[in-house]
Amino acid sequence: MGRLFGTDGIRGIANESLSPECALRVSGAAAQILSGSHSSPAGEQRALAVVGRDPRASGEMLEAAVTAGLTAAGVDVLLVGVLPTPAVAYLTEMYDACMGVMISASHNPMPDNGIKIFAAGGHKLDDSVEDRIEALVARDTPWRPTGARIGRVRGASNAHNGSVIPGRYGLAHSHERYVEHVIAATGQDLSGLTVVVDCAHGAAAEVAPVAYRAAGATVIALNAEPNGLNINDGCGSTHVDQVRSAVVEHGADLGLAHDGDADRCLAVAADGSLVDGDRIMAILAIAMHEAGELADATLVATVMSNLGLHIAMRAAGITVRTTSVGDRYVLEELRRGGFTLGGEQSGHLVLPRYGTTGDGILTGLRLMARMAGTGRSLADLAAVMETVPQVLVNVPVSDKSLVAQAPEVREAVLEAERILADSGRILLRPSGTEELVRVMVEATDPVQARQLADVLAKRVASV
Repeated sequence: MGRLFGTDGIRGIANESLSPECALRVSGAAAQILSGSHSSPAGEQRALAVVGRDPRASGEMLEAAVTAGLTAAGVDVLLVGVLPTPAVAYLTEMYDACMGVMISASHNPMPDNGIKIFAAGGHKLDDSVEDRIEALVARDTPWRPTGARIGRVRGASNAHNGSVIPGRYGLAHSHERYVEHVIAATGQDLSGLTVVVDCAHGAAAEVAPVAYRAAGATVIALNAEPNGLNINDGCGSTHVDQVRSAVVEHGADLGLAHDGDADRCLAVAADGSLVDGDRIMAILAIAMHEAGELADATLVATVMSNLGLHIAMRAAGITVRTTSVGDRYVLEELRRGGFTLGGEQSGHLVLPRYGTTGDGILTGLRLMARMAGTGRSLADLAAVMETVPQVLVNVPVSDKSLVAQAPEVREAVLEAERILADSGRILLRPSGTEELVRVMVEATDPVQARQLADVLAKRVASV
């Protein structure tokens, strides 16, 4: 069996590489390790796991398998239904659960699905914990309690002593708690702003429009009718043409585009221009720096962030710490340094004061709060950063692990770096989920960036 965990949990085609049997075994192993239930004495109170999902049809099947695996390992399960990934992480902490599970493949197409596991407090798993889970799955010798020690299952409406609590926003109790949480973290009345929000027919479909309206904004919702099959289908943060057109058509102040599990957010200015994660980070970093909320005047970003972000932050007196690609590495650096803002060009932004993982809805709220608080348009705020031309080529390869070690590739990179000198940079990165190598070249001269990227891509493809 190959490694199960990738850069963002386990992901694959549902009912093929990600089967119900796999989901059951992984969740059972995770429960044993994260709850300690395999050594719990009889009569001890059972641990709790929070389980949520996005609207994919296969999520229903995998939710059942995950629930079976958790309860078979002696862990109680709170099913919170369709909710964004950051909401599941937040509820894991709020309910003092030993772990949380989000069933989602994020921005991937519908046939795919995934399993993201959170430890107590809603934190993503360390590599060492993932290794222990994989080792236990491979041994296939699960601990199985009996009788009263088998876990029990309850729904989100019964989160408090079995009673149904009417929600202020007409949502299930756990959904309400998340909406209240992100509104409280906004810090600004958004009245007067009109926003188009593309929910990607995903986990944001119910809670995102409610949260934005509750904060005071006028909301025009797109792609907010999930049917289990249409998630990310030509919409959301990977297909922004719809939201760009709608912003211009409705004369809205901005647009926001979420992915399938709503842990990322891209924005669109009133003129239809795209504001990516780098520009959003620049806007929020400066806002937090001015408010004294940016710890050590430091922003955490990945190696994929544009050189323009580094230039803009340097001009604002802000240091940029760089990590490997993946929000887990951003999170690790945020926790290690006690920093208060980090993120990725793709729109994953993390504000550790308010959450333990990327939160697209919170990002949208904080971005609008900056607009409302300054009275400035999104285009004006985003102009703080000038994007350096960047070319990204995805090169299919037979073995991505061999590429970085190939002498001919190293020589080509060194030669390209010599040509660029201080006017750009080069990054070669194996994909975390596919047999691809991503070749990125940034240069102040876009023609030069394209030429060098093509040369490097051909060299990589020849390995």
